[in-house]
Amino acid sequence: MSNRKTVFDCNLLYLEQKGDRNGHITAVNNNVEIPFDIKRIFYLYDIPGGESRGAHAHKECHQFLVAASGSFEVLLDDGVTKRQVLLNRPDLGLHVPPGIWASEINFSSGSICLVLASHEYSESDYIRNFNDYLNYINE
Repeated sequence: MSNRKTVFDCNLLYLEQKGDRNGHITAVNNNVEIPFDIKRIFYLYDIPGGESRGAHAHKECHQFLVAASGSFEVLLDDGVTKRQVLLNRPDLGLHVPPGIWASEINFSSGSICLVLASHEYSESDYIRNFNDYLNYINE
């Protein structure tokens, strides 16, 4: 894999929050607040407290994860180094570039994980087996 990414290429980005005591709004625009054009949006919810999701890597797709409600952690692995990041605010997101193994873990009860993705869904972009991932990054 050319231009191999590390867990330190996964950046926490603060999103501008506008509002007052009556509530807040946070906007996300293509290539402004996040470093890619958004092609797909999805969210994970009704995940029992303490459970995990994800556990895969992408070949081309960038993802931006936000705890829209509640909290969860993201366990990042580049085949050499592991890094764990807590997401617990709706104005803070994590950019995960392609080539990084990511697992969302330790969901709080009632949490919502919002995911903004640079590509439409394509099963061929996913690496779902960790040994296959290690082979991919070491090619």
